[in-house]
Amino acid sequence: MEILKIVGIALVATFLALIIKEQKPNFAFLLVVFTGCFIFLFLVDKISEIILMLEKLAINAKVNMVYVETILKIIGIAYIAEFASQITKDAGQGAIASKIELAGKILILAMGIPILTVMIETIIKMIPG
Repeated sequence: MEILKIVGIALVATFLALIIKEQKPNFAFLLVVFTGCFIFLFLVDKISEIILMLEKLAINAKVNMVYVETILKIIGIAYIAEFASQITKDAGQGAIASKIELAGKILILAMGIPILTVMIETIIKMIPG
């Protein structure tokens, strides 16, 4: 029931941030950032388990590990960009948050081009012609 621990920590931090925000808004923001980082670190073990499981599945399916690693990197970029964007929005910097999201999308596109190229080449080979 790890979700209960996470929700409990998040709710306590939320209530504390609301109370502290009236007196010390900077501390309230730091509490929110710290809580977000703590929740992320709490989930690192689960993330590593998922990555190991996906690697085992790829090995059993005889999938080229380069593609699996690239997809995992793309997923990582998406999560990190989303996390940073939300923290930046919490700080009231929506414009910077939008730029983080744009950067994440561009990096994902750049990393995905080799996979897309291989897929297109495979499809072209399958077409009689």
